[in-house]
Amino acid sequence: MKLSFKKLASLALVVVMSTSVLLSGCGSKKVEQPKDTQKTENNGKQTEEKLEPIELDVYINAPGQQPPKDNKIYKLIEEKLGVKFNFEFLVGDSKQRFGVMIASGEYPDVINGGTELINAGAFIPLDDLIKDNAPNLYEHYKPYWEKIKDPDTGQLYIMPNYGAYSGEYKPSSHYGPAFWIQKEVLADAGYPDITTIDTLDEYFDLIEKYAKKYPEIDGKPTIGFEIISYDWRNFGLVNPPQHLVGKPNEGGVVVDYDTNVAEIFADKDYAKTYYQKLNEINAKGLLDRETFTQNYDQYLAKLSTGRVLGMFDQGWNFGDAKNSLIEQGLDNRTWVPLPVVLDESYVGQDWYADRSVVNVNSGFGISVSAKNPERIIKMFDTLVTEEWQKLLQWGVEEEDYMVDENGRFYRTPEQRANAKDQTWILQNKAQAVWESSPKLEGLYSDGNATGVGEQPEEFFAGLSEYDKEFLEAYGKKTWGEFLRTPPENPIAYPAWQINIIDGSEAKIASTKLNDLSMKYLPTAILAEPGKFDNAWSEYVNEIKKLNIKSYEDRINEQIQWRLENWTSK
Repeated sequence: MKLSFKKLASLALVVVMSTSVLLSGCGSKKVEQPKDTQKTENNGKQTEEKLEPIELDVYINAPGQQPPKDNKIYKLIEEKLGVKFNFEFLVGDSKQRFGVMIASGEYPDVINGGTELINAGAFIPLDDLIKDNAPNLYEHYKPYWEKIKDPDTGQLYIMPNYGAYSGEYKPSSHYGPAFWIQKEVLADAGYPDITTIDTLDEYFDLIEKYAKKYPEIDGKPTIGFEIISYDWRNFGLVNPPQHLVGKPNEGGVVVDYDTNVAEIFADKDYAKTYYQKLNEINAKGLLDRETFTQNYDQYLAKLSTGRVLGMFDQGWNFGDAKNSLIEQGLDNRTWVPLPVVLDESYVGQDWYADRSVVNVNSGFGISVSAKNPERIIKMFDTLVTEEWQKLLQWGVEEEDYMVDENGRFYRTPEQRANAKDQTWILQNKAQAVWESSPKLEGLYSDGNATGVGEQPEEFFAGLSEYDKEFLEAYGKKTWGEFLRTPPENPIAYPAWQINIIDGSEAKIASTKLNDLSMKYLPTAILAEPGKFDNAWSEYVNEIKKLNIKSYEDRINEQIQWRLENWTSK
């Protein structure tokens, strides 16, 4: 069942609050701000609830900058909803920070955490809290209600921040995993047909040719390939083999959806082929020498120089670097995704893009330390209404976007330029809250796209002249078209969302496998080519000592549970 935004809009009119930005079908210029009371429904009657000011401590499990005190969206939230945020952003290692929280038993009010905190009992159950106090949130999640619960307790702890989608799924950009290549590399090669660079060898051959032709970029050494392997972001190192054999992102396993059976891929021959290729490109000097010693911030800084020709990463993970390059006017040094597979036998089977997946166990949860859980959930209930979503995603009408005579949202050149300016964004967008909050995706009830980048006419108009010419050279209209249109998601997909319980044999095996990968893969990749086989054999032999079956059994048990309890809708 798809979520009906007409139903949500109708409900929002009587449940939450007056509109923050009033848009009429004739393109009225009138701007009406939300009132500082929140309307609730009581047996069909509306009652106004006076909001007393509160402060919420919010932990963001990612590096970030403190927004200025006069940020206009946070000020509006404080004025109209009575909520002020005190942000803490990740500094250093996330596991260490979570460990300190868990050991002390003291938590911020709101945390964007995952299964570690669920397993530690850090979050309160949200099922009844949402049903009793947040009708908009319940309607938002209703089609996925069983999917977003923790399968071990049957309760909901985290409000998924992405994946509740409405309308035809045609993303303009790709935010998932891929082998990325710098646009300038393709342009310099004469815009080669994508089908001529869709195997691993062809991908690295193209990078090698460009690096030899241009050993320096802006006076500094050209970096052929970069790997993100820091902290929990080590998916850049360990995940590629599954994609190279035509599998979607499942985390540490591949799943045969004919039999619905999962197995690890870390020790498979196709994984060896990939890492041996990395060993080869390292010997040629194409791999960044600091790739295994740098942290996430250093990785982004490296990408932001425009010297990195390629990497395997998830699109959402390097957005700050891409935005930095755009702000520098270096659109040609940003990247596009390619459908790279292991060899010719897998061509046409790439599965980098997938259909919208509700982002289970990723988003905000309310901690056991929170003193105002009802108030917090009511705030999120308000923020997920169309009125506030337009404010969070598009901004303030006439300041940040315009409405034409047909009711279509668009931005002026000046407004588009502002949206690329990181200083302006920090001042005028509520990124820290919006990123991890429940959000509408797809279409509003008036037919406009929920996000600026998904509005077709605005997406293309917002591109630089370079990007327009680049897309035209390939006969494409969006970046998403560089990858194969994904098939429908299997019912039990994705396996990476399965909770591996702390202290279990499965968790021990999973953790040790990850530790072995972080120890042996860099060693094998950086080894002299003649020593790679020995390094790989040592790695595989260590894996054999683990109780991998317990890990695979947990995944397969949960796949079967999903097949019995979920549907594909």
